[in-house]
Amino acid sequence: MRKIKYLLILTSIMLLPSFSQPIFAQENDFIKEYLERLEKSKEYLILVAEIMPEDKYEFKATAESMSFSENLMHIGWAMDWHSQSLMGGREARDWNTDTELKVDNKSKKEMIAKISETFDKTIEFISSFDPMRLEERLDYFGADRTKRQILLLLADHITHHRGQMLVYMRLNGLKPPRYVLYQ
Repeated sequence: MRKIKYLLILTSIMLLPSFSQPIFAQENDFIKEYLERLEKSKEYLILVAEIMPEDKYEFKATAESMSFSENLMHIGWAMDWHSQSLMGGREARDWNTDTELKVDNKSKKEMIAKISETFDKTIEFISSFDPMRLEERLDYFGADRTKRQILLLLADHITHHRGQMLVYMRLNGLKPPRYVLYQ
């Protein structure tokens, strides 16, 4: 009986890594694929921001809408909050006092530089994020979500606001850049 227990324990110890390894590989693949998508998203958003003339940055489709520039900087704010605060545990920026990721009299050039920098910081954060932590859960506006879901929500959020910016370009008679796959 003792020999059987010993063999069961030994077999379990030997087999355990074979079950966890595929899961870890999938998590690493998710991070790798997500980063590729985020890099493409950065390229496309910056291209959109560069094409829109600076004198159209305050354009709004309706009075209650965000302007082109507000959508651009809101994307940066969301990247910072989702990655650094939600996933990284850093205290969130105070929307009322922090102006780093707001339009706040920034020029087009300054906004593009800030959004590029924010993408880079987000990419750096996700690159070093422990893939085993993707299954950690947190409260997201009352919904129980994994950190993997937070990354997916962030990608959707970027796309949502960039889509508004593309419409603003059309409303101003500009042709948006050709859609880039996988972003």
